[in-house]
Amino acid sequence: MFSGAQSTAMANQTRVFRGALGSTPLTRLVGFTMNKWLSRVSAGVLIVFASLVVFAEEKNISRKNDQKVELSSSDPAFLFPPSMQAFNLYGDGAIPNSKPAADEETGAGTGWIQKVSRPYIQVYLPAKVKATGASVVIFPGGAYWGLSFDYEGVQQASYFVDHGIAAFVVKYRIPNDLWMLDKSIGPLQDAQQAMKFARTHASQWNLDSNRIGAIGFSAGGHLASTLATHFNKPQITNSDNINLRPDFLVLVYPVISMDSKVTHLDSRKALLGDNPTKERINEFSNELHVNSNTPPTLLLHAMDDKLVDVKNSILFLEALKEAGVPAQAHFFEKGDHGFFLIPRDRWQAPILEWITVNGWLSQQRK
Repeated sequence: MFSGAQSTAMANQTRVFRGALGSTPLTRLVGFTMNKWLSRVSAGVLIVFASLVVFAEEKNISRKNDQKVELSSSDPAFLFPPSMQAFNLYGDGAIPNSKPAADEETGAGTGWIQKVSRPYIQVYLPAKVKATGASVVIFPGGAYWGLSFDYEGVQQASYFVDHGIAAFVVKYRIPNDLWMLDKSIGPLQDAQQAMKFARTHASQWNLDSNRIGAIGFSAGGHLASTLATHFNKPQITNSDNINLRPDFLVLVYPVISMDSKVTHLDSRKALLGDNPTKERINEFSNELHVNSNTPPTLLLHAMDDKLVDVKNSILFLEALKEAGVPAQAHFFEKGDHGFFLIPRDRWQAPILEWITVNGWLSQQRK
């Protein structure tokens, strides 16, 4: 390599060399050769200099990235899930469709909650190192008489969080004429509000508002399927037109129909009363409301379920197929209601696999 001063000196020497020889064919050839050689040397110098600059910049960027990893690794939120957060479902606003009544909720510490009149939502976020940006809104079951809040809520949230999926567990109101003007729509109002809450706060927790699913168990499956088939009929104030439709739907041993030949009668009685009209029964028989806009759905049910007939899932699956909605079902030969006879990983794994295969864990999904 030559410095600028060295290159200039060499050029001057070339001119002296030309003058000494005079103007002859030989001198002209020598001068041309020297000029060409100097041009190549100068270009080489520039290329080497540019390479050094690029190398130095890449090394600087690498050093900065290493520093970021070190800083992230020292942040507990990067490696560990943050603490659960709980919110009043309607914030400081009035709870819709409510009557003045005392708070008689029981069982908060037992995992089986009853007489819920003040709904709230629990937020479980994954560690940043695992976060995928996807989330699920979870509706525990309980025949609309109570909520299996620990087993079908908190424990399921922990599973999703461990796989990088945020979870919103909903403590929705239990239908009751004592604290509701119309008990049949109370749970649906809370389900729609939960979906609105998740989408409204998605950016706050680095979640993708287009990858929010709903999962429901037993009567919570009825509520999740009602949300998925009645999202275009808002029962709550939604002045900002927040999308109330889940992006995907998972139904685990769900109640689907209110038809007496298929339904879980205790769930129907709790939601619709002793003698519902045919119109009311049809309105909440969700297999009748599936259309092409119903979210892609995964169904899981045991063939020997003695509490909620597997026909509920079959009816919904047939309706999804008829409407051209992507659907998948896992029917277990034995497992009974609650899947207490099945190892947990055997029925949870298909849920995660289905969510993964369909791209809801990918930021590229639109």
